Amino acid sequence: MSTAVTSTHSKVVGYVFWLFGFTGAHRFYYGRPVTGVIWLLTAGLLGIGWIIDVFLIPGMDDEANRRYITGRYDYSVAWILQAFLGLFGIHRMYLGKIGTGILWLLTGGLLGIGWLYDFCTLNEQVAAQNRPFAG
Repeated sequence: MSTAVTSTHSKVVGYVFWLFGFTGAHRFYYGRPVTGVIWLLTAGLLGIGWIIDVFLIPGMDDEANRRYITGRYDYSVAWILQAFLGLFGIHRMYLGKIGTGILWLLTGGLLGIGWLYDFCTLNEQVAAQNRPFAG
């Protein structure tokens, strides 16, 4: 008997982030911050890990779908906002964190350090915000 897993992450978004894979974006998206940092610092293991990841994304997606909970906030929306508007705190405002969103807006994501921190913790932030709404 199989248990249905609710989708929290999108393979399409994962592959879009993979296009920037030498930065580790897809690994951060799927909740793998340690290897995301390694990919960022080594240009995707000199491109080799980045190429291999095109085949690993379906498994990373399945694992993320099992690991994280659904709720009011969509992981993909939060990640797209983080990736493209993160320095302005828009992803934080989306999650209802208006105070820190404004702080990010006024300080450029705390001079980029808070923005990088959010790359490592955004999945957990979304999950924490979704917990009160989880059924």
